[in-house]
Amino acid sequence: MLDVKQTLSESEERMEMAAMFLEEQLNRIRAGRANIAILDGVRVNSYGQKVPLNQVATVMAPDPRTITIKPWDRKTIRDIEKAIMDSDVGITPENNGEVIRLGIPQPTEERRRELVKQCNKIGEKAKVEVRNVRGDIKDKLKKAIKDGLSEDNEKDAELELQKLHDKYIKKLDELLAAKNKEIMTV
Repeated sequence: MLDVKQTLSESEERMEMAAMFLEEQLNRIRAGRANIAILDGVRVNSYGQKVPLNQVATVMAPDPRTITIKPWDRKTIRDIEKAIMDSDVGITPENNGEVIRLGIPQPTEERRRELVKQCNKIGEKAKVEVRNVRGDIKDKLKKAIKDGLSEDNEKDAELELQKLHDKYIKKLDELLAAKNKEIMTV
């Protein structure tokens, strides 16, 4: 027989994963302010292996318009520059032989609107995942009635599931609203 509490906790875990996915993806979007998370996806070819940028250099944001990258080994400075150029960051690095600087340009109004659309697309994917979780669990609950779960328990579990769904959709909306505000703020 289906353990309702276990099933609901699994669904909450999956919904939380969708929220974490959204938060991670939104952090990677450049909003006109220096955010070192935009470099999380950059992989540097170091000693024959592709490794994350933060494993070969110190990455800092000393001011709102600049990201500095200080390689631990000066020989890797060219590899780091190449990795940044090849990535989808969209910023040209400048170096002085010791430190690589990324100047974060102020996005235009049109670019801001594109970024908001991009955020909303990612947000919609996360919302769809939350809705899919709800649908999957509802199906499990319907099948559990055939296996002996009482209809009252099934209805209570469905109500609880709907509350979880609403909570996470609200959380996703709040994350999106905060990111959109950050993007649109000049």
